[in-house]
Amino acid sequence: MATVDTLRNNLIDKLLTISNKNYLQALNQLVESSGIENEPVKLTEEQILMLQLSDKDIQAGKLISQEQLDKNDLEWLKGR
Repeated sequence: MATVDTLRNNLIDKLLTISNKNYLQALNQLVESSGIENEPVKLTEEQILMLQLSDKDIQAGKLISQEQLDKNDLEWLKGR
């Protein structure tokens, strides 16, 4: 049986591929009406480390715009 983290990550991966606005709105309504309490998210040590590394990158100015990232992605996809 999958762990909660695995299930959550799998759902997130699937949600990122959905572009149908009505479908996403319906899912959002379902989640909002489910009565889930707003519990703090418990991060793993690896997730905390990744966030710390991200903060260091931001402080060091190691940033890339969404536009540039999209351009790089397209170039990478063309090279596959």
